[in-house]
Amino acid sequence: MMAHLRDQPLIAVDTESDSLYRYHPRVCLIQISVCVNGAGERTTPADPMPTVDYLLDPLSFHHLQPLGEILADPVVEVLFHAAENDIRLLDRDFNFRCANVYDTQLAARILGRNGVGLAAILQDEFGVVSDKSMQRTDWGRRPLTPQQMTYAQLDTHYLPVLRQRQMAALQEADRWEEAQEGFAALAELRYEEPAQERTFWRLKQTREVAQEDLGLLEELWSWREITAERLDRPPFKVLGDTVLGELTQRKPTSLAELVAIRGFGDHQASRFGREVLEAVRHGQRRPAPPFPESTVRPEQLLSSAERARYDVLRQWRTETATARGVDPDIVFNNDTLLQIATQQPSSLAELQQIAAIGPWKARTYGPAVLALVNR
Repeated sequence: MMAHLRDQPLIAVDTESDSLYRYHPRVCLIQISVCVNGAGERTTPADPMPTVDYLLDPLSFHHLQPLGEILADPVVEVLFHAAENDIRLLDRDFNFRCANVYDTQLAARILGRNGVGLAAILQDEFGVVSDKSMQRTDWGRRPLTPQQMTYAQLDTHYLPVLRQRQMAALQEADRWEEAQEGFAALAELRYEEPAQERTFWRLKQTREVAQEDLGLLEELWSWREITAERLDRPPFKVLGDTVLGELTQRKPTSLAELVAIRGFGDHQASRFGREVLEAVRHGQRRPAPPFPESTVRPEQLLSSAERARYDVLRQWRTETATARGVDPDIVFNNDTLLQIATQQPSSLAELQQIAAIGPWKARTYGPAVLALVNR
């Protein structure tokens, strides 16, 4: 496979993970498709050659750095659908970088297409119906089923041809340069740890139980987190959030009372029953935790003048996006509007110093934006 990929200027890539089955999810499968001719000679991306698909098992092959070197080659165009998550996961698990990115989902959004999920596009463009039940399958389990492999193969098989069609449409609509700026921004993405740590305050049940029972709910949530990490299972596969709320309200004292709670079956009672009862006993003596400080949204920190600029910019963005037939964030996302409102650039050069604004956006939207923020 590696010998084959070294000759390719365009490589379609996708990943499958086991986030529904593990506390610490991992990439369990890497799908790769390339367009080649029968002799295996180098092709050009515009050459409609047959497609060859690979399914790479990173749970079996641990020395993947040669693949990372190919993906990091700026000469090689790496093709994704909905690239953001895959790029971050490849960085997190394998330290891979992709220097030259094309995202068929972003291209579809820039073209103003309705329904930009891969399943919808495959059906509309190629008449292929994807098995959506495979989205929730366990990709960490071996061997993979034929259904899993077929589903995984389809995730990249049609992307090179789809890219050809999109490139023609983008160029015809004079949106090719806009798309290239978006693709370049994707290549800069890196994996980052979640900004907010896991906390029981994210449970909906914290708003449903009595305040004096919040210590018990926190105790049960902490037990579930520890248990889930020890078993390497997602917390909801140990006990659901609703069950935690019922346990907090009913405060069971026996296994019989536990199994009477909906969602707490005999299997869970035999496996976790005594631990849960102990957590309930201990949690009832646990004081209620202090309420967290309310989260302040960035726009709430704006001055009155900055807020006025931000509101005007949002109205302009909505009108501009509607006229172009795209979602508002394709024009500018909220974070970019906040930076414009607070920095109040007075020239195209200053506007382009904002990281998300490239030459095309500065040239296309700059005069209107500068007029709004400086009037």
